[in-house]
Amino acid sequence: MKLFAIPLLLATLAVPAWAQSGGKAEVFAAPAVRSQETALAAQAATSGSASTTLADYGSHKVQISVRTVSGGAEIHAHFDDVMIVQQGSATLITGGSIVDAKTNADGETKGTSIEGGKSQTIASGDIITVNAGVPHQLLIPAGTTYSALVIKVRE
Repeated sequence: MKLFAIPLLLATLAVPAWAQSGGKAEVFAAPAVRSQETALAAQAATSGSASTTLADYGSHKVQISVRTVSGGAEIHAHFDDVMIVQQGSATLITGGSIVDAKTNADGETKGTSIEGGKSQTIASGDIITVNAGVPHQLLIPAGTTYSALVIKVRE
């Protein structure tokens, strides 16, 4: 009788945990992610940057971004960025003010560069967070391929 009660107890405890998570879990297998990164790197070699969205859950997006050239400055109105650097290095500039800032209809602000920001070197393995409303820009050294997993969290 005790042997029957233990699995029943475990099943009872497991159901509420599954219900709380909505029953949704997704794995992005490393070989598939690397394959996507390789394809994006080929695109970025000619265009300077390439990205893809692996999933969009409404509350957050999971993306891969690859760059071979520096990006412009930007401020996200509604998204926090979490970046996990996979390859290469870059200079991340945060804070300050955006030069030639233009805000589009969805509240995103873009410009050519940042004045008065803080510069930090980031490299493979680093995890970076940039909250919504914070000016930021990635400067990519010449001859470098930089890639990151990016999780955009909706505020």
